[in-house]
Amino acid sequence: MDTALNTALLVLILLQGKHMFADFFLQTPRMLSGRSIYVHLGRAEHAALHAILSFLVLKLCGGSLVFCVVLCVVEWAAHYHIDWIKGRYSERKKHDPTDAAYWRAFGLDQLMHQLTYVAMIWALVRYGI
Repeated sequence: MDTALNTALLVLILLQGKHMFADFFLQTPRMLSGRSIYVHLGRAEHAALHAILSFLVLKLCGGSLVFCVVLCVVEWAAHYHIDWIKGRYSERKKHDPTDAAYWRAFGLDQLMHQLTYVAMIWALVRYGI
């Protein structure tokens, strides 16, 4: 297997683990509150947690310092807005975990995060190492 593919697969595995911990184990009550409010400190902190952990993954896998910083700032903005859109939608529709539409929104939210990681991996392999 070539080096770029090995690196891409390693980064994917590490980002998946990072995502699980940042989204499902490390969120604080402030991060989970006010999901539909656009300017929200908890969401900024949550997105920053993702960006910091992604930075560590990208550096560990050979990304240059400047590349990793820039890519993680972009990830921060993407994560912030993906979560805001889902929170705003869910609050407007008054969905809760008993509604199928809640789970569709949750699935779309997770898909958007995963596609962000695909784009990050592509950029790392193409430009960042």
